[in-house]
Amino acid sequence: MRILVQEAPFDLGAESARFAAGHTDIGAVVTFTGVVRDSDEAPLQVMEIEHYPGMTERSLTEIAQEAQTRWSLGDVLVIHRYGALKPGEMIMMVATAARHRKDAFEAAEFLMDYLKSRAPFWKCEVTAAGTDWVPAKEEDEDALNRW
Repeated sequence: MRILVQEAPFDLGAESARFAAGHTDIGAVVTFTGVVRDSDEAPLQVMEIEHYPGMTERSLTEIAQEAQTRWSLGDVLVIHRYGALKPGEMIMMVATAARHRKDAFEAAEFLMDYLKSRAPFWKCEVTAAGTDWVPAKEEDEDALNRW
């Protein structure tokens, strides 16, 4: 299991290859990458992402361990960025490896739902019109509640 909270961009191809390398007991690797998207209201200049160092890593580690308990996983990777990110930049990556695809897909979805609704990150959209903190969405909570 690897949990990374970082300001620097990551190389999706290199991270995916590193994650999958050396596993001979798995039949599925699922990856998901979140990308900063432009705002519906006004063109997004940057999304500022804040977190509490230490607390964030502990929280992500705990949820990754829960995923390993719920599903038969060979490995888990979570990368989440913070700082000022522009539209089109990668914000996060989740990868799961399992003997069978169902476990890998479900665990990845579970981790993504957690990251979207409960992970201790705060997002502020900066546009020409000003700044707005991104509120929690009911559909994100509903997605997490299904688990």
